[in-house]
Amino acid sequence: MRKIQILGTGCPKCKQLTANAEQAAQELGIEYEIEKVTDVNQIVGFGVMTTPALAVDGQVKVAGKVASPEEIRALLR
Repeated sequence: MRKIQILGTGCPKCKQLTANAEQAAQELGIEYEIEKVTDVNQIVGFGVMTTPALAVDGQVKVAGKVASPEEIRALLR
């Protein structure tokens, strides 16, 4: 199972990134869990300074932008 983490405070871009990540994982047909990380100290702990950010299995893959479902599918493969 892949662990997808959305790092952000819950802004509209964070919500869009969550939706894109769910779409990408569903299209790939993989088992996944989405966790929303909203605590600023935890986000900084990932080394992220600009949100939204996307981490897969604990590793930050995208920061400071909303990745498209296509981009996220490539990261999940």
